[in-house]
Amino acid sequence: MKPADYNRIIIGIDPGTNLMGYGVVGIAPKRKPEVIALGVIHLSKLEDHYLRLRRIFDRVTALIDQYTPDEMALEAPFFGKNVQSMLKLGRAQGVAMAAALERDLPIAEYEPRKVKQAITGTGAASKEQVREMLRRMMALSDTTLDGLPLDATDALAVAMTHFYESSRPDAGASKPRDWKAFIARNPDRVR
Repeated sequence: MKPADYNRIIIGIDPGTNLMGYGVVGIAPKRKPEVIALGVIHLSKLEDHYLRLRRIFDRVTALIDQYTPDEMALEAPFFGKNVQSMLKLGRAQGVAMAAALERDLPIAEYEPRKVKQAITGTGAASKEQVREMLRRMMALSDTTLDGLPLDATDALAVAMTHFYESSRPDAGASKPRDWKAFIARNPDRVR
């Protein structure tokens, strides 16, 4: 199918400074999501961190132009002990966000635990378990996944998490700010 044949296209990004995963999912009318593209952006050959950021911006912008997604979903950086790694990862995520904003794409962000839970049912799943569940759910062949780094399936998992979260009936509803707002919005639930 061509991008124009889908009702909605979501690009998922797994930010990284050596490898940045991406997964593009298309939702056809009355059908389950399909994988349009899956891969990684190789950055390790560039020694200068700023050149890596430039490459991230250029490649993510090119992916957006190629697949014309309607939305971008990113995996949020996890809090580790190495502050320098966190800083570099946050910069990579920010540059991917800037590419989306440059193309007027709405952005959603999901914590790694939430992504794992959405795909496998448990937030403590391994990357390999996420990959296997995606292989089954999306009917991905072994040849499609053969030799592909886990960063690619992580990005696909982020896109699928966004699909699930944004497809819920209450997805468009804003959450009440406090109990008073909740009661006002739900008078039938309060005695």
